[in-house]
Amino acid sequence: MAAVQTDVSLWSQPWERPLSVYGGLVCNSLMADFWSDRTPLHEAAFQGRLLHLRALIAQGFHVDTVTMDGITPLHEACLGGRYACAKFLLDNGANAMAVSTDGATPLFNSCSSGSAACLKLILQHSASIHTTYQLASPIHEAAKKGTKCLELLLSRGAQIDLELPDAGTPLYSACMARAAACVEVLLYSGADVQIGCGLESPLHAAVLGGGADVVHLLLDFGADGCRRNAEAKTPLDLSKPNSSVRAALLSRGPCSLSQLCRLRIRRSLGRSRLYRASSLFVPHSIKDFLLYR
Repeated sequence: MAAVQTDVSLWSQPWERPLSVYGGLVCNSLMADFWSDRTPLHEAAFQGRLLHLRALIAQGFHVDTVTMDGITPLHEACLGGRYACAKFLLDNGANAMAVSTDGATPLFNSCSSGSAACLKLILQHSASIHTTYQLASPIHEAAKKGTKCLELLLSRGAQIDLELPDAGTPLYSACMARAAACVEVLLYSGADVQIGCGLESPLHAAVLGGGADVVHLLLDFGADGCRRNAEAKTPLDLSKPNSSVRAALLSRGPCSLSQLCRLRIRRSLGRSRLYRASSLFVPHSIKDFLLYR
């Protein structure tokens, strides 16, 4: 496409320039979807400049203008946690299921920014919570960033024990990120405390992540402190001398009978029926014990 120099100083602000003029080039507006560079539309969406975004769309920018990497303005709005911009783009026909070349979707980016508002908005437009791209899983991303997005995905049926080759399970990702609140949500929701990433358990990940609080949580839910990874090392073997993580591991003796009973009952109920523990015909103190209240 030929480039023709033009005087862009005629417009005091970038968004006042016609679509055909950007960066000193006269561009064919029909080629907008093939621009390899980030456009003013992407920048406005990411920074939350709604008025700028409206002006650009009014000038003729396509709502789904993509970069060479397949990034749309909606991707950027969600990554920036910009609810108003995301809503405006969707109201103007933006594709809620757009996928970049690295597998990221607006839903994934909402989880990455920790924006539950953007996530709810995207879900309202029938975006799938599941992905076939293994490096951009929404629930794994949410498990590292915050409980609100994580709880929302779980309420919509996200696979809580989905194990990916590199990322492991959401619980494993949360342990690696030392996201104690997310670890707690996953465990209370019935995540399998033993499934991590191959032979690496969530407890191995918690030790490597340096989270003593996470180690305590995992042990409360029955994590196996003697499990060995691919290098035949236990979590204790991986812990640093005189560290709080090592102290947390050494502070635990064998499980008590009551703890073994709790784990057994929860396992028998299964994840889908854990909520029924509150309706069992047993004293409230036992219900609270079963539900870790």
